[in-house]
Amino acid sequence: MKSIYLAGGCFWGVQAYFDLIEGIVNTRVGYCQGDIENPTYEQVCSGKTNHAEAILLEYDENQITLEKVLEKYFKIINPYSLNKQGNDIGTQYRVGIYWENKDDSLIIQEFLNEKQSKSDQKIVVENQQVRNFFDAEEYHQSYLEKNPLGYCHIDLSLAYQED
Repeated sequence: MKSIYLAGGCFWGVQAYFDLIEGIVNTRVGYCQGDIENPTYEQVCSGKTNHAEAILLEYDENQITLEKVLEKYFKIINPYSLNKQGNDIGTQYRVGIYWENKDDSLIIQEFLNEKQSKSDQKIVVENQQVRNFFDAEEYHQSYLEKNPLGYCHIDLSLAYQED
């Protein structure tokens, strides 16, 4: 089992999307890259903690590669939008790929370089070692499963499209 952390705007939709993809074993929503321990949703939304809304994604590398996870991720984000995804605006909605394993950082950088080489716009997706990841409150976990009519800026049908 391997892990990667992805920030792509509101974490509800990112989690719901990846929960539909074969090879994804587990997801948890939370906050990472911030300056305080165990922040609340309200603290994160204040913009004063520097946390990003993110998901911890655990995947079976025998079923899906990190590169494939990143391709799926790029289907649902605007990689050129700084601190904004969909209708969500603020530093907590920035885009980022956060890793535990240094080898993953090289794969991620190659992937981002490849994407950047095909675009005139600057890609603003962070590529950093994960720090200060804390699970979000329980009511945020699998939010769209619990609240099917809840807000989501992501077209979940993209999970079923071939790359």
